[in-house]
Amino acid sequence: MEKNPWFDKWAKKAKEKGYPARSVFKLMEIQEKYKIIQKGDIVLDLGASPGSWSKYALSIVGEKGKVIGIDILPIKISHPNFYFLQKDVFELEENDFKNLGIEKVDVLLSDMAPKTTGDKFGDHVRSVRLAEKALEIAKNYLKEGGSFVVKVFEGEKIPILKRQIEKYFKSVKFFKPKSSRKESKEIFIIAQGFKKYLLKRG
Repeated sequence: MEKNPWFDKWAKKAKEKGYPARSVFKLMEIQEKYKIIQKGDIVLDLGASPGSWSKYALSIVGEKGKVIGIDILPIKISHPNFYFLQKDVFELEENDFKNLGIEKVDVLLSDMAPKTTGDKFGDHVRSVRLAEKALEIAKNYLKEGGSFVVKVFEGEKIPILKRQIEKYFKSVKFFKPKSSRKESKEIFIIAQGFKKYLLKRG
């Protein structure tokens, strides 16, 4: 198989910095622009494996912060402030969060993506479904004023998804990291200022 120079460049940089995957640079770009994560924050990382986002988040939250990773695949991070649950997000229960000692989080990150099939519309729909599940979890566990970052594949359902998210956040923006492939359909939705009081209104 012919090597992809773009992929090799970012993968090599990630390895040099001690991260298991090049995806870390996407979160670094988001953090640099939007300051999503603060020192002392509790961060929930959905789709955490192989651990780059969680490891980077740990470097920001410091000794008083906490990072909780959730994924169907295992993860290799040994850190006193890191907690991991190996489970499908669609099978999560309230007790799972209680057992992890989670009541509310400051930041919810979701780098989840479906396995691509070549069917662009189908892949898009499946990615939106994952994003909607991440939003559902955010609505239940984000603190007032919290932040939400979610990856989704571009397609016709994006405007509907954006409107759903806008109901609960003061600011909702699209962001395409430079470290994403130019041909990639992935885009990140950056939502800040969670408005918890809206949930009480129904």
